[in-house]
Amino acid sequence: MTGEVDIATADLVAEHLTAAVSPPLPDVLVDLRPVAFLDCSALRVLCRAEARAVEHGGRLRIVSDDPRVHRLLRAAGLLGRFPPLPALPGQRRDST
Repeated sequence: MTGEVDIATADLVAEHLTAAVSPPLPDVLVDLRPVAFLDCSALRVLCRAEARAVEHGGRLRIVSDDPRVHRLLRAAGLLGRFPPLPALPGQRRDST
């Protein structure tokens, strides 16, 4: 994902995430590092996609080292549900 994930783009993002979390055993990483802006619409989409992934025996995790994303998740009470990974698995933080 790049750019902004807000009310104007949430439906498109939801379509892609719905496809990504479909069976069998979805294990989805959502890389938010290139995203410049998230709003509550983005959080709604992430929550629904994560619930669908879990329903199908998988999981959805996010990748972000942006303090703004951490603050948004904390303020929304979602930091425990989506503890951000600082980098993609197997990728060093400084190689981004």
